[in-house]
Amino acid sequence: MRWLEDGSAEAVAEALGEVGLGGHAVVVRESLEDDPMWWSASAVVGEQYVVKFAWSQPAALRLAHEIAVLAALRPAVPFLPEVVASSTDPVLLVTRLVPGEALFDVVDSLDRDQVGRQLAEFLRELHNQPGHDYPAASLQPATTDVLREQFPRWARPDQRADVISWCDWADDVLRTPGPQVLVHGDLHGGNQVWDQGKLRVVVDFETAGLADAEYDLRAFPGTGPGVELLTATIRHYAQLTGRELSVERAMAWHLRTALADALWRSEGGVPLPDGRTPQAWVVDLAARFEALGINLRA
Repeated sequence: MRWLEDGSAEAVAEALGEVGLGGHAVVVRESLEDDPMWWSASAVVGEQYVVKFAWSQPAALRLAHEIAVLAALRPAVPFLPEVVASSTDPVLLVTRLVPGEALFDVVDSLDRDQVGRQLAEFLRELHNQPGHDYPAASLQPATTDVLREQFPRWARPDQRADVISWCDWADDVLRTPGPQVLVHGDLHGGNQVWDQGKLRVVVDFETAGLADAEYDLRAFPGTGPGVELLTATIRHYAQLTGRELSVERAMAWHLRTALADALWRSEGGVPLPDGRTPQAWVVDLAARFEALGINLRA
């Protein structure tokens, strides 16, 4: 396996030439990460393709994993990117550029029930794939121990006890692992392309692996107004598969995800995605639990 020397457009263009796609204009979406673990990025090639590449070993290993996952899943799983070329020498993944917008950008204008139905169709096939060839997913949210210790300083004094008790609740809910299935691992709205109310493609399978099915729902609460996307996806998933997903498990993963995101951004001086505060996110979490009828004080 060989990775690029750097993340420049010139290095990408040279690597594309090695897989038969030379001569196209390359527009790199820059990565500003200091940690070699995250030395990877993507580029638009000739306004036709998207190329993912890496210039460190850890990042190259993740990309090589994604290449292998996509090869194994096609054609059984719908909404996968069309792979135009792939290579591990150098490590490159080239997919066809699909017109549309990220779910984050259009969800307020869409029927959440129809969005949930299409996501459930994708998850039905993904979660039904044989998992013996896949490693455990690398679970991204911070542990509850970290959240108990570090998040309260970013909460209001009257919120701190609630945050700690919520972490205790999440530990109880997730104490016993659920059935392990192949999950996407990072199924947030930015990794979905939608066009005119239809799901066109799901991208970024670098963290795919074995985990609870509910782990794939961890970004759904709060994507769009309220919790409707979460409940619609769970409802359609049950209709399609005959298997009930746990709202509590999905919310336990969501709690860890939301607090972890607010924590690392606050500590790193990075604005939260909606420009608000960690305190406001705690208020949102409380509202989501209430909307779902989950009584954390019981």
